[in-house]
Amino acid sequence: MVMLPREAYTDPAVLAWERRHFFAAHWTCLGRADELSTGTTYCATEVGDVGVLLTFGDRPRAFANTCRHRGHELLQQGESSDRRAVVCPYHGWSYELDGAVLAAPRMGEAFDPAPYGLVELPTEMWHGWVFVNALGTAAPFSEYVGGLAGLVAPYRPELLVLKARHSYEVAANWKTVVENYHECYHCPLIHPELCKVSPPTSGDNWDLPGAWIGGLMDLRPGAETMSLDGKSGGIPLPGVDPRTVNYLGLFPNLLLSLHPDYVMTHRLVPRAPGLTWIECSWYFPAEVDDPSYAVEFWDITNREDWAACESVQRGAESPHFRPGPLAPAEDAVYQWVTLLARGYLGKSLY
Repeated sequence: MVMLPREAYTDPAVLAWERRHFFAAHWTCLGRADELSTGTTYCATEVGDVGVLLTFGDRPRAFANTCRHRGHELLQQGESSDRRAVVCPYHGWSYELDGAVLAAPRMGEAFDPAPYGLVELPTEMWHGWVFVNALGTAAPFSEYVGGLAGLVAPYRPELLVLKARHSYEVAANWKTVVENYHECYHCPLIHPELCKVSPPTSGDNWDLPGAWIGGLMDLRPGAETMSLDGKSGGIPLPGVDPRTVNYLGLFPNLLLSLHPDYVMTHRLVPRAPGLTWIECSWYFPAEVDDPSYAVEFWDITNREDWAACESVQRGAESPHFRPGPLAPAEDAVYQWVTLLARGYLGKSLY
C-alpha cells in the first residue's frame, strides 16, 4: 500500500482532469441552502470547471450558467442578484427562477421560447446542504451517500445553526488535506491538544456503501467533547453517542465531523495543484450563545494540520519524492487512495 504518484499532487493537468471528472461529474457540496440564498434570488459559481447558476425560488435549483440565445454568461462567477428574473446582460433574454424563458426581445411573433429554457442540472438537498452534479452523470444521490446517511441522520444537522466560520488558504493539494483528515498516525507529534481529550489510537473505520470514507474516535474518560479542557460549553445533541466523534468524508469535497454537542464541516475547493481554499463551519443548537470552546480548539488543530499539509506539499514537489508505504494506522488513507484510483480508471467509486 503506497501513496499516489507525485504528479497527482503537483501536475496542473491532473487537477484540470479532477475538476471535470471528480468535482463536475459527481455530487459536489456548494454550502448550506439558507446561507447561499440569504439576500439573493440567484448567484453564479463553479462546480469543478463548469459554470453554474443557482436560483432560489420555490426550491434551490441549478442551471448551466449560459444563455440559451448566444451562450453569454448570465452572471460572472461570484456575482449574485436579488431580481425576480434572470436577465442576460448581452441581449436581454430573461428567465424565470425555474429556468423557463420569460422574455426573448425582438425574436418575432413566430418564435416559440418553450424549447429554450435554461439547462437544468441535478440538485439535491441533504440535511440543509446543497449538492450539484454539474455534468448530470452521477449516480442517484441516495446511492452515492449510501451508508453515510444512517450515521449523519441522528445529529440532525439541518436543525443546527451556523455559529462560527473560518476560511483558510492552504498551500497544499486538496487530496493531501483529505488524507491528513482521515488519519491520526500524525496526532502524537503535532496535536498535543487533541491527544489530551481523544486517544489517537482509538476508534475504527466504517465499511459501508457509498462514495465516502471515515471512522470514529473515542473521547477520553472525563472528556465531554473536543475542546482544550475537554469541557462542553454547549448542549448535548439528543440521540447521539456522547463518547465518540465521527470523522467522515463525502467525496469529493465535504468533511463532516460529528461531535456529541456540535457538527463541524470542512468544505474544500481546489484553486491550484498546491493551493486549496477551505471553509470550516461550526453548527450548534440555536440556544448555544458561545461556540468559542470548540472554535478555539479546532482553529489550533486546523492550523497544525495546514502546516503539516503544506510541508507535505513542498516535499512532494521535490524531484526526489517517491510514494511511500502506508502504515496500518493509515487504513482510511488507503481507502481514500483506492477510491481515487477507481475514479481515475473510470470505475464506480463504491
